Amino acid sequence: MDQAGGHKPAGQQAKASEANKHAIEAHRAWRGKVQMMAKCPMRSPADLAVWYTPGVAAASRAVAAEPALSYELTNRANTVAIVSDGSRVLGLGDIGPAAAMPVMEGKAFLFKEFGGVDAIPLCVDAASGEEIVAIVQALAPSFGGINLEDISTPKCFRVLEALRDTLAIPVWHDDQQGSATVALAGLVNALEVVGKRLEAARIVLVGIGAANMAVYRLLKAEGADPGAIIALDSKGTLHSGRHDIADHREALREKWQVCSETNATGVAGGIAEALKGADACLAFSTPGPGVIPPAAVASMAKDAIIFACANPVPEIWPDEALAAGARIVATGRSDFPNQVNNSLVFPGLFRGVLDVRARAISDDMALAAAHALAGHARRTGLSDRAILPPMERIEVAAEIASAVGAAAVFEGVAPPQDTTGLYERALRRIETTRRASHLLDENGCLSADFMAP
Repeated sequence: MDQAGGHKPAGQQAKASEANKHAIEAHRAWRGKVQMMAKCPMRSPADLAVWYTPGVAAASRAVAAEPALSYELTNRANTVAIVSDGSRVLGLGDIGPAAAMPVMEGKAFLFKEFGGVDAIPLCVDAASGEEIVAIVQALAPSFGGINLEDISTPKCFRVLEALRDTLAIPVWHDDQQGSATVALAGLVNALEVVGKRLEAARIVLVGIGAANMAVYRLLKAEGADPGAIIALDSKGTLHSGRHDIADHREALREKWQVCSETNATGVAGGIAEALKGADACLAFSTPGPGVIPPAAVASMAKDAIIFACANPVPEIWPDEALAAGARIVATGRSDFPNQVNNSLVFPGLFRGVLDVRARAISDDMALAAAHALAGHARRTGLSDRAILPPMERIEVAAEIASAVGAAAVFEGVAPPQDTTGLYERALRRIETTRRASHLLDENGCLSADFMAP
């Protein structure tokens, strides 16, 4: 049995066990994945007079007189906080802030390697959404942006709303906006491969938590027909007759909006009923396998598209979905074709946001990121097994940074500026970061032996 209660072939089971063992050994050897290093030289004791006392006082006085100078005289302009309470981590659930730390360190690693962004993992022991909001508000002067991560619903919606309303720096919830951005890019390209149009597609959203709620919002903005979308939660399809949601429409206002706008034909039931005749299924729900039955996939329209994005185990194994008749299958994992994972978006997106000093991240900026991601994949060639580019192409992050930065300036959430050089600037920043880490590795400064106490 796998961790979700489904059967795995013996070979896969042994491979997964060995991979887990290796991951533990690697994390123990390195004592985590990120560290802080000085970015300026200390060539002689005289440098201390510049970087610390007495020279540092001049910088502090300048910022006190003009707070915006913190973006020029400190590293704030390139620093993001990754904030989580550990209440909904990957497919692991409410494991708490300490157990969330490996994941947040992993996010910080990706921020640096693929965006050149310094990100600080902050796992907070907070009893409520209001407490998370207060903590982030208090910490905001140290950061140029906030990335919320792995916070349970509906708490995550309220936290994002409150922080976006009260902070003058961009706040992004990657489980919502990041997942939705990459899913939209992947779906647009998958539909192009199978020769279908988004405006005419019948789409099923399995799970209507943080990710698919934002997917729904971006699908509408991109031109999908809400009436042709069917969403499901753990109790079945959402529709205007769901009194369990209607009776709590204030606390569950996002879900009630979906009930009111989607499922024009009033389909009731579960996944099997929802998928009949559907063109695409976007699942961000309970880790599987077995969540999406192969028989339900077989009932979908010709050239069906399945995104099974639960981590670490998808809602249905790709080979099962393909055998049942799906044409294109994507997961959130890197060990299968078509990875649909927010890691394709957030490093480049924050690179662009920070480079233009945006005050917020709007849905239009997310759409710009999705179009840049999808466009790169189209230029390099689409196929059933390649609807999005691989994550290691740093030019993709630079393209996303350029598109997002330009959208921010156009929308007026960043100061007026010339955006023609954003791509080159972002690519140079990312390449410099990669060269620095490789140089340290070549000199033995990043070896596990060097890092060990």
